[in-house]
Amino acid sequence: MLRALTVTAEMLRDGKSVPAPIINQSLEFTKNFMLVCHHSKEEEALFPTLESHGMPREGGPIARMIFEHGVAKDLAAKMEISAAKYLQTNDAGGLIMDIQNYVEHVSSHLTKENFRLFMMADMILKADAEKVGKNLEISEQSKLAELGKTRGHYEKLVSDIESGLAPSS
Repeated sequence: MLRALTVTAEMLRDGKSVPAPIINQSLEFTKNFMLVCHHSKEEEALFPTLESHGMPREGGPIARMIFEHGVAKDLAAKMEISAAKYLQTNDAGGLIMDIQNYVEHVSSHLTKENFRLFMMADMILKADAEKVGKNLEISEQSKLAELGKTRGHYEKLVSDIESGLAPSS
């Protein structure tokens, strides 16, 4: 999805039009899958488990991740506002900047998760890996059910977005 957002920003910067369905699907993924499902399963399942195994909530990796989740939410909200402006006025300047800020933040955040937090979690939760995995899956499924969506829906959405942005031969 980050690649699709980057391509969207590049197209807009080059003066090309991006259709409303691509913009709207990108926002849906960002708001619903990233903010609701991804962040919630960490905050409701992973972080409490890490805490129960001795990782402090304050002043450590958990606090940092929660802070960054808030930043991502704020950046997504700004992107939604600038997208609405773009769709109404065709003024892409704010949307380009907001996409770039969002992609930069989320890329940095995912790197921290993958190469710091998750590595620490693997070490701390090694004995409970299967249980933690199930809890994460249950949390994600619960959030998806609240949205009336499936993981497959969002995987297809990303594929459709990327296909819609692919240069025509």
